[in-house]
Amino acid sequence: MNEQVTSRPADRPTEVLHSAEVFDGEPGCIARARALADRFLVRLAVEWLAVLGEHTRGDLMLAVSELVTNADRYSQGPYLLELEGTAERVSVTVYDSSTALPLFYSPDPTRPGGHGMEIVVALCDRLTAERVPVGKRIRAEFELSS
Repeated sequence: MNEQVTSRPADRPTEVLHSAEVFDGEPGCIARARALADRFLVRLAVEWLAVLGEHTRGDLMLAVSELVTNADRYSQGPYLLELEGTAERVSVTVYDSSTALPLFYSPDPTRPGGHGMEIVVALCDRLTAERVPVGKRIRAEFELSS
């Protein structure tokens, strides 16, 4: 029998890199959220040796923009952006105070809006939305090539 065993290289951390920040909806929040995500991705590449091509990086940054924009637009009160990652995967999670789960529409280029979640679904490998005690949590997960 021919079996192949792979393991994590010894120089890669085994824990999860984590970064989070609360935003209050003031002007500039979305840009600050993107800057937080950018710093996080740089650290993930340098410290965790994650392989982040420009396409993957762009997808992650666009997902952050869309999820934070939705929280900013539809929730009452502050929202939390949480980023977690390893060399193999990254999750972008947004908590906000609204209990209304997002609507998912079928792709329709003639529809004048409502494309944010459609975009996130197309970009990520897994998307979950659920109610939590503070409102809701939306998590987009991305598998990275290593």
